[in-house]
Amino acid sequence: MKAFTIDRYGKKEIGHLTEVGEPELQEEDVLIQIHAASVNLLDIKIRNGEFKLILPYRLPLVLGHDVAGTVIRVGSGVRKFKSGDEVYARPDDFRIGTFAEYIAVKEGSLAHKPTKLTMEEAASIPLVGLTAWQVLVETAKLKQGQKVFIQAGSGGVGSIAIQLAKHLGAFVATTTSTRNVEWVKALGADVVIDYKQQDFATELRDYDVVLHSLGSDELEKSLQVLKPGGYLVSISGPPTPEFAAEKKLAWPLKLVLSVLSHRIRSKAKRRGIHYSFVFMRASGNQLGEISALIESGAIKPSVDRSFPFDSIAEALAYVETGRAKGKVIIKVKS
Repeated sequence: MKAFTIDRYGKKEIGHLTEVGEPELQEEDVLIQIHAASVNLLDIKIRNGEFKLILPYRLPLVLGHDVAGTVIRVGSGVRKFKSGDEVYARPDDFRIGTFAEYIAVKEGSLAHKPTKLTMEEAASIPLVGLTAWQVLVETAKLKQGQKVFIQAGSGGVGSIAIQLAKHLGAFVATTTSTRNVEWVKALGADVVIDYKQQDFATELRDYDVVLHSLGSDELEKSLQVLKPGGYLVSISGPPTPEFAAEKKLAWPLKLVLSVLSHRIRSKAKRRGIHYSFVFMRASGNQLGEISALIESGAIKPSVDRSFPFDSIAEALAYVETGRAKGKVIIKVKS
């Protein structure tokens, strides 16, 4: 089958289409013919080698973390899916590879595609939807009437997180550039900070939750926004010792992560704030919850552009510019 692979880590690695073997089907696996995938910043960070310590993939590597497609066949232990079903997923770590014609995904990581979405729209959802869910619902336990600050509201995670937070009954603030202010307001944001003209740290106060997705400066400034007892949840790091324990990382790496996150954890503790790092995980059950919200109209996909299968390198370059509103799609099957 055709797949888009990288042969080495590095910012100069472009990647290329090549022929690889079709995936082997295990007992609890579902083999999917991929119709569409989407590009995430995580793909670029993995290509650049930023996660090679905690995600030591073997090279060459097929990139891609979102899939929407049709079930071709299932393993002997699969009960929820059958040939012909339209499905979508974020495959498990170490089983990624949706920039390809086929992929095998664990049954527990898979959900039926929302009927109202096209394959391309469905492919935009899994990673960002699960990230928003695991930050806001699972970690911060966001409640009706609380205030949440979601950074980078026009991005893939931000655009879904705004809609999810509004569904949960929260008051939502976000940041974006001047040209996207009205767009994120339409998603449901109550307060929009134009980062080209305003500093969120001087504009926002007494928030219950911050979803941090930017750099270290924005991370520390986020502490000023939160009230005591609030939650600062980062998806861009630094990772915590708790994350290292959850991933069962080797003790030297646990020590490294403890050192890297010591500063922000100490500052947060002094202010009575909970700091957490979330590296989203695959979950078919949570994706099913998100599907229900999509079917009800509470969450709508945000697709910026679509690229053909033979233009994945161009799609990665476009996402890397940071100009995309919502998600960028790869059309794998015409």
